[in-house]
Amino acid sequence: MKIKLKRIYETFSPTDGYRVLVDRLWPRGISKENAHIEEWNKELAPSNELRKWFHHDPKLWKVFSEKYETELKEKGSGKEFLDRNKKQNLITLVYAAKDELHCHPLILKKYLENLILNDKIS
Repeated sequence: MKIKLKRIYETFSPTDGYRVLVDRLWPRGISKENAHIEEWNKELAPSNELRKWFHHDPKLWKVFSEKYETELKEKGSGKEFLDRNKKQNLITLVYAAKDELHCHPLILKKYLENLILNDKIS
């Protein structure tokens, strides 16, 4: 299984594979028809409290990354997501953040890839 990232505002492509919106809030200006997503998984997104605390402040990136990874481990939603989608060849994590260097899907992708690599999915 391969995982890639893509902003929801980029052009949809059939080669994106299984598209999953991983934001807690629906992206502005995008209709559900134009989103071309198979799943909206809010459980993979940071909690509302963590999202509001971070507020996309690059100065908080390191601490945010650690807190978000801890949330992912505690919730177990990453393993559940991978177990449910283990037959997918390609999963594209779709998100709305403008700052592509300081956004939670970067952390999520790495976390999911580590689960796959360490065979923690059944």
